[in-house]
Amino acid sequence: MSAPLYNQNTSVWAILVMALGTFVLGLTEFSSMSMLPLIAETYNVTPAMAGNVISGYAIGVVIGAPLFMLLTNKTNRRTSLMLFVVMMFVANTLSAIASSLPELVFYRVLSGLPHGAYFGTALLVAANMAPQGKRASYMAKVFAGLTIATIVGVPMATLIGQNMSWRVCMAIVAVLALMTMVLIYYLVPSSPVTKPTRLKEEFGVLKNKLVWSISGIIFVGFGGVFCIYTYLADTILTVTKTPEVTISVAMMMFGIGTTIGNWFISKMADHSPISTTGIALLCSVGIAVMYVFAATNIWWLYITVFLLGASVGIAAVIQSMLLDVSPTGHAMIGALVQCAFNTANAIGPMVGGAMLASGASFNQTGYAAAFLFLGGLLMWALSCFQMRKRNLLAAVSQA
Repeated sequence: MSAPLYNQNTSVWAILVMALGTFVLGLTEFSSMSMLPLIAETYNVTPAMAGNVISGYAIGVVIGAPLFMLLTNKTNRRTSLMLFVVMMFVANTLSAIASSLPELVFYRVLSGLPHGAYFGTALLVAANMAPQGKRASYMAKVFAGLTIATIVGVPMATLIGQNMSWRVCMAIVAVLALMTMVLIYYLVPSSPVTKPTRLKEEFGVLKNKLVWSISGIIFVGFGGVFCIYTYLADTILTVTKTPEVTISVAMMMFGIGTTIGNWFISKMADHSPISTTGIALLCSVGIAVMYVFAATNIWWLYITVFLLGASVGIAAVIQSMLLDVSPTGHAMIGALVQCAFNTANAIGPMVGGAMLASGASFNQTGYAAAFLFLGGLLMWALSCFQMRKRNLLAAVSQA
């Protein structure tokens, strides 16, 4: 492997700035979930209808991730990052002044468009900066912005929304996006694309059935996370019946769980990624059912939400498995993973919203989440069958 192209000081600042971008994305995506009751109140609609704000963002990611990764295939990556952040600024500004729910949903679709492409591009820049043997850690540092957003940013945004307005939160996110754009220009070195990937290689990944079955774990299973998380604030207000401040605490517990789960599950997966994924999915089914009953007590709810956050740690393992079974087309793999997550982000609220529309209480979305996690477990079993059929089980287990 060749020496890194950048000195250490340059790399540190560049990584921090790109992590700020993922922090902004984390705020954009997750803070709206905690503020659904406020959005529903503003537009005088039901929480299920307000949930379309979440689905709209997810749809934007699904469209934008592959589209912009391919459109910017030959563009200097710093330029691409700046473009994506400007899109975040514009979309969040428009969201803050939306006069109706359909208008807000449309702007949320626009907000989601740069999400996957920013992640994919920032991770590629980080990988190119990394010294030998440090690539994974450099990429993880960029991703850390999203984790910090769930621990600190979302609870703070929730408090601001409750005491001021959800519009103020979106305006703050827009300002942060603008700051990030300026910092990228000054602190992220130019990163020209020296070897553009051939589109044929990228799209060839989509012919791999195993890629689709492994991605299906996210497409279906992770809908369970969002089915609960989207309506968590409403659960606390209507079922747990504790003060609004406990919503922020619950969001923080989710973020802490995500951080610890990412570390713990990844460590387990170093020894056996396939078994770890299956066990984690099975545990997630139990956590979802536990949520239904834990919702009546705030302390049990905190524990359950922490465990739900920990289940997100499966994500890194699944992405690693995808890279193992597909030697080429990694840019498309990255886009596909983002599409999968945000399809789950759309499916979860829709399934939960359908339950609520049928008369279920907010905590009973846990039952729907359990079925989605079971669906993910079925996709895991299908993936194992396909890997065994192709004699890939040992290769993936040792990766």
